[in-house]
Amino acid sequence: MPLSLLATGTAAFFTLGLIQAMYGPSFPLFQARYGVSTAGVGVIASAHFLGSAIAPPLVGLLLRRLSVRAGMSFSLLILAAGMLGVVFAPSWALAVAAAFVGGLGLGGVSACLNAAYASVGARAVNLVNAVFGVGSMVSPLLVAALTGAGAGAATGVPGGPFLVVAALCAVTFVVGRVWGVPDIAPAPQDGAPARPGVQFALFAALIASYVGLEAGYGAWTVRYLTELRVADAALILSAFWAALTIGRVLTGVFAARLRPERVVLGSAATLLLCALAAAVPGLAGAAFVLAGLALAPVFGTTLAWLTRTLSARLVPFLLVAGSLGGVVAPALLGVLFARWGAPAVPAFLGTLAALLALFTVLVARQARAGVGGAAVP
Repeated sequence: MPLSLLATGTAAFFTLGLIQAMYGPSFPLFQARYGVSTAGVGVIASAHFLGSAIAPPLVGLLLRRLSVRAGMSFSLLILAAGMLGVVFAPSWALAVAAAFVGGLGLGGVSACLNAAYASVGARAVNLVNAVFGVGSMVSPLLVAALTGAGAGAATGVPGGPFLVVAALCAVTFVVGRVWGVPDIAPAPQDGAPARPGVQFALFAALIASYVGLEAGYGAWTVRYLTELRVADAALILSAFWAALTIGRVLTGVFAARLRPERVVLGSAATLLLCALAAAVPGLAGAAFVLAGLALAPVFGTTLAWLTRTLSARLVPFLLVAGSLGGVVAPALLGVLFARWGAPAVPAFLGTLAALLALFTVLVARQARAGVGGAAVP
């Protein structure tokens, strides 16, 4: 796989990682600039995530008529426009609307490139998604460096970090023009499942379980470890995200040699063990970090696995299922935590890991059950 093939994905996913993690650290700046309350400032992040969730199915339809490069370029323009809107919006309502527009752009870029790199293979899609994690880790540092947020010197002007994202959109566009963007490979003709609709539904359930696990760990690690009186809970959460990023790099290097169902099933088994270990205070911290490594291969490997039997143009719709898992799981875990306390966290995460294993087995069985149906166009 030539490195030039990854150039556009590297630039794009680093940019997406920056903006995805930029709103939270910028909350004090928005409050100072627009005078919004602590209770209301989170709306701008919600608007961004709403836009990013709406975009993938729209892109999935557009990719039937547009090339990946055209879809990505248009989405980059939307993302850059949204970022400029956030910077120069004269009112809070317009800033929130601009964040929604930026979210549409982010979701469009993500859907286009995940579909394209998934059709290239597990190595490519895992490597570019690892760069997303790097961008997310750099983002809070960038906000602090350019604005003083978090150091008691916030200027109330969040423009700098968001202007950097707009500039990186232009850089990504140029990189795409110079080194190109991999187009979506044709739908497979041999080995297509007899019931492609059922196969896609199982893939959707699998990816929803995965994103639910990732979101559950991300949202509840600190609260759970604090309840157990485990020291350095925030540091452990940072180590979880670092492990997830490092694991995706390792998967990108080595996963191409392994069958995808074995990779995902091995991850699910490890996650089940991590959930059991997390119930023991002395093991909980290490279990959460190991869970980051175990989660790492699942997303990219599943996307690449889907393209072996179904059209890669279905990847954007698969991302919608993932978004649903990311919305439902943390909220449901909160309800269970309120009712049964801290033990609900490892129990819930273990249940999701078991579901991940179940859907992996069902997808693999469905793929082998009957061949002869046509791939979904």
